[in-house]
Amino acid sequence: MPRSDPNGPAVIVDPYSSGGMYAPTFAEAGVPAVAVLSRPTIMDVYRPSYHPEHFTEVIAFDGNLEPVAGRLAELAPRCILPGTEIGVELADRLAALVTPDLANVPALTAARRDKWEMAAAASAAGIPVLAQICTHDPGEVAAWIEREQLAGRDLVVKPPKSASTDGVTRVPRGAGWREAFEAQLGRPNKWDIVNDRMLVQEYATGTEYVVDAFSHGGVHTITDVCRYRKMANGPYMAVYDSMEWLPPDEPGIAELVGYTKAVLDAVGLRNGAAHVEVMRTAAGPRLIEINARPHGGGQPRFCLVATGDSQVHRAVRHFASREPVPEHYELLLHTLVVFLVSRRAGILRNVETLDAVRQLPSHHYAAIGVNNGDRIEMTRDLLSTLSLGFVVLTNQDRHQMMIDYAAVRRIEQTLVVEPDAAPQGAKTPAFPTSGPGSA
Repeated sequence: MPRSDPNGPAVIVDPYSSGGMYAPTFAEAGVPAVAVLSRPTIMDVYRPSYHPEHFTEVIAFDGNLEPVAGRLAELAPRCILPGTEIGVELADRLAALVTPDLANVPALTAARRDKWEMAAAASAAGIPVLAQICTHDPGEVAAWIEREQLAGRDLVVKPPKSASTDGVTRVPRGAGWREAFEAQLGRPNKWDIVNDRMLVQEYATGTEYVVDAFSHGGVHTITDVCRYRKMANGPYMAVYDSMEWLPPDEPGIAELVGYTKAVLDAVGLRNGAAHVEVMRTAAGPRLIEINARPHGGGQPRFCLVATGDSQVHRAVRHFASREPVPEHYELLLHTLVVFLVSRRAGILRNVETLDAVRQLPSHHYAAIGVNNGDRIEMTRDLLSTLSLGFVVLTNQDRHQMMIDYAAVRRIEQTLVVEPDAAPQGAKTPAFPTSGPGSA
């Protein structure tokens, strides 16, 4: 039976977003990297983060697994890792064939990608999860709402295999759930996956956290815990306001970490990075979703500033030299990502007003993804958030950092966005090269 070779190259499946950090980080450790692309063309959202020059070989998957697995077996890789969400399933299948000693549980591959399957696996393991149903039949949803006594309650409708809050729709008091359900059913989401089913779940109230982990041999280590803050932006429920790194001894963190590790066990994650979103409700932690790859959009580079480590760097050290892996993390600097938000759609006229954020005492990094004359959309999900931009603040003094957060919002309010009729072919901003989030 084939096994991983500790002297072989690292293989990255779909090395985009934060996954694009693997190859240069492995190169710093003296390890070459090979890319496997799960699709024949690079999606526009990932194109800026893809650097084929970082790889000694690029292998295209055309739907036939055998030649790809055969070539990888010849290369004798030390690991096979997914770079981003669309590569999770292919990386799982290849690892099971080529590096089975480092594979995740093959029978649970779906539970590491499909939002319904991951919740079902957690529930089967006795872990509390949100009430939900996944189906193509609105009649089944109506019966489920009645059975679960959710009539008149807020609901969430979303695709089971999307990402970056694409398609996530809050339905206040459940009114119009059928319209939200049918509007996306049978249509491709932003990741070109046809929504052959839709997930409907109870709306969870509480505070949302992300727990990032790196696992080896079934041992789950925690690289960071962050708290999300979201805001309502007109009709849109999933608009990110900020993300803050938390100290490991903050009250409640231990409970979140314990819950997360139980979920990782339940979905069969044994090796590699995982990005787990958890809502702390009045009834305790509840799983939002697990993503079996690094925290997206370049978050690891800012995690390195906040904690001195990251999922990518921890994985590279482990697979490059088998260094001991720390079980937890420490917070070195208070760090906050402030996501810029557009309250309206139209033509941007004074992007230079955002230059003022660079003068703030806590300013660390600013990614502005727009120019004057660009047509910007009203911010509605994480992708539209990142296309506008974000600011990273760091400081030893959290109070000063939060003062600067308020200043970013004041500066943002001075943006001039002129309404227009959204003419066909209008220029729209591109996804920035790096930006923290779930992509």
